[in-house]
Amino acid sequence: MSGNGDVEAKLSKLLSQARRHVSTSRGKVVYRDSSGEALVESIKDLMVETFINTGELSQAMEWISILEHVLAESSKLVGGSGWSLSKEFKSFMADPRAHMRKKLFNYTFDLLRGKMGLSDYVEKSRQALTTSFKTNIRTLYQSWVLASTVYLLGLEGAKIVYPEHGQIMLERSGKQKAGIIPPNIVLRLIDGGEVSFYFEAPRPLGWEDTSDLKRVWKLYVSLRPDIMIYSGRVLNIVNLSNPEIPIMRPDIIVECKELKDWHLRARTIRGPRAKPLTAEEWMSRWIAGLWEGLGEALGVSREQLGELLTGAKGGVRVTEVDLLNMYRRTFNPNKFIVVSRFKVDANTKNKLEAEDIRVVDEADIGDLKAIEQVAGEVKLIAKPEREDPISGLMLHLKTLGINVGPEELEKALAELAYRRIEELIQIISGDGAGGGI
Repeated sequence: MSGNGDVEAKLSKLLSQARRHVSTSRGKVVYRDSSGEALVESIKDLMVETFINTGELSQAMEWISILEHVLAESSKLVGGSGWSLSKEFKSFMADPRAHMRKKLFNYTFDLLRGKMGLSDYVEKSRQALTTSFKTNIRTLYQSWVLASTVYLLGLEGAKIVYPEHGQIMLERSGKQKAGIIPPNIVLRLIDGGEVSFYFEAPRPLGWEDTSDLKRVWKLYVSLRPDIMIYSGRVLNIVNLSNPEIPIMRPDIIVECKELKDWHLRARTIRGPRAKPLTAEEWMSRWIAGLWEGLGEALGVSREQLGELLTGAKGGVRVTEVDLLNMYRRTFNPNKFIVVSRFKVDANTKNKLEAEDIRVVDEADIGDLKAIEQVAGEVKLIAKPEREDPISGLMLHLKTLGINVGPEELEKALAELAYRRIEELIQIISGDGAGGGI
């Protein structure tokens, strides 16, 4: 990678050329001709090439191809109708390079208008690009682990029972406005047992006033495991009656580590002692500035966090290994699995296993062999669900290629009962099984 001085020199040259074809009158940026747009895109490309090397982009595209395949095949196997991705991740999957350029739109706009200098533009671009790329690669790896687990269970006959429409959600946008946290997918295994999967689930609930916000505040500062798996059909994990942990205890937690040096890294986490804002304070900060206010409320910066504390420390600097131990002790799952893309050194593995954390390493994207261990643990916790006949019939019809909702099925059954009323009477009275459907 070139030093910033070289980058700024190239950037200065491109910017001078672009300004000949771009008008910035009255705060607007208008292209005089097609050359202007092409040169502005070249400025963005220079930043992408500087901070995200070609090898990383090529590898990302290879991984995306692998993930797309396992998403399609897993959905087909379990009888789903596809996977729904977040807007951010969907954009990255479609074209990583184009997605990276999008991250520079506002900064480039300010650069062209003279509101931002070359050095600031280079630094802001570096931060935006590296953060976005790392975040999306992390999401890609997590998604592959989840989808591969579903795929392997699907190979053994597992079928989707939730969501009923079959669209598997790999994102949580707007899912918790009703005050609950639903699963991403529930599978019924071939033996009748069911398992519920939650992907990065503990997130804020909807709220309307100060009392609501205080009630759900714990979910704003809660730890967030990558994947939580529950035995049986669990359609809501919110448990605000618990003064310590606002969600139900999971049977399995799966943490995904895509970086080679993850065990050497550290991060700052928010503690549960951060003081909740009132709804009025929240709204005033929203008006003052959405991102700044939200960052303050969530304790992103140490300075802003200080306003939210009541004399207690709200953020703690911990290593990734310490954080895994904290997750295990906090949520107390029956099984805790770390899936690492790279081999984990013996010392780190021993530390984790001493805390009853199982390590599945060398699980590179595309290598389903390692994920078989995860799928095996999931099968062990599957619990048969006592369900109403309507749900059972819906599932049976689905295996025959007929997708029908509960209301539509109930109407059809009522009409069938009228047509075959004598058989219905026999079934109700217990005199016989009737002729069947």
